[in-house]
Amino acid sequence: MLDVAALRREFPTLQHGVGGRRLVYLDAAASAQTPRVVLDAMERYYGAGRSNVHRGVYPLAEAATAGYEGGRAALARFLGADPRGVVLTKNATEACNLVAYGHVRRHLRPGDAILSTVMEHHANMVPFWHAAEANGLELRHVPITEDGRLDLGAARELVADGRVRFAAVTHVSNVLGTINPVAELAALVRAARPDAVVHVDGAQAAPHIPVDLAALDVDSYAVTGHKLCGPTGIGALVARPELLEGMEPFLTGGEMIRDVTLEGATWNDVPHRFEAGTPPIAEAIGLGAAVGFLEDLGMDAVRAHEVELGAVFLSGLRDAPGIEVHGPEDMADRGAAISFTVEGVHPHDIGAVLGDRGVCVRVGHHCCKPLMRELGATATVRASLHVHNDVDDLEPLLEGIAAARAMFARPAVSA
Repeated sequence: MLDVAALRREFPTLQHGVGGRRLVYLDAAASAQTPRVVLDAMERYYGAGRSNVHRGVYPLAEAATAGYEGGRAALARFLGADPRGVVLTKNATEACNLVAYGHVRRHLRPGDAILSTVMEHHANMVPFWHAAEANGLELRHVPITEDGRLDLGAARELVADGRVRFAAVTHVSNVLGTINPVAELAALVRAARPDAVVHVDGAQAAPHIPVDLAALDVDSYAVTGHKLCGPTGIGALVARPELLEGMEPFLTGGEMIRDVTLEGATWNDVPHRFEAGTPPIAEAIGLGAAVGFLEDLGMDAVRAHEVELGAVFLSGLRDAPGIEVHGPEDMADRGAAISFTVEGVHPHDIGAVLGDRGVCVRVGHHCCKPLMRELGATATVRASLHVHNDVDDLEPLLEGIAAARAMFARPAVSA
């Protein structure tokens, strides 16, 4: 079991209160808090190890390069991947765009189809919609069931004609919390089209559940550092090296080349050919420290904590009057994000009241407008859990919701 009281002390932001109240941070799905070990690693680089990477042969430069490459190696180890397939980007959105530009636009042609789902974050949807428009591709979307799961029967029908050459699916929905059966979906896609490429948005999965890319058997996986308890400005596309070998870079210039003449250029080896210019060095070092922090906790322990705590939150929210929770009922089937609406109160009003009480939640469409339309909602409130949360965070959440209802909810009008 996680020692939550001790863990809270590792996150400097959580030591601050709001208006004399304890800070209750329930927005890890948007951005996780940063532990001291990450801040210390980045400060060591800036304070005692500042240098560029991959160029200098003096000890300071070699140490910086080792730290930067150490971040890549740590993420590869964390996800069960080959370091040669880890492209460091500035976030998961850039990682998805890299696949869209480097693979989809280069290899797919009119007559080919892309499989997506209605629950995708815009970052894992818009780049491929844009590529489909540019290349004359068909877009197909897997619908969801009433309890917020992917309809695999519908997915099977959508790939049956063998025209789906690329699929993009989220591992864990940032709204519904649904943990999708990506290995099953990947097998389904490849059964109909063996050369199909399957790309996964893992931004909401990697920080919360054990991820083994070899077991998932997908071709590429996007993650972002700031949800992994790391810094902003760093993410990664984690892919099969052979997929990267067949991709074209969409950012060119220094560092990503092998040779340049007045007539042209040849690209560096993967993954470096996709990392143009001076990279986010301190951020990569911080990402390595963040991954080490989660590994020390143990992802099985992180998952067990969030399952137990999430069940308490789900029960408390469902038992409260006027609250509708979206997504699967069982925490075994969902991640740490819990979205809900409150009858008669706009989510923004809920968020404002909670914020004044020191309770941090996310409100809005969560960059999932197609999904919101499926749910018949313009917005939801989302409370998302992480290792520093405990059962004592539920009461201030429910109290704030009750206060918002008392303040904003309109009484029912009798006939």
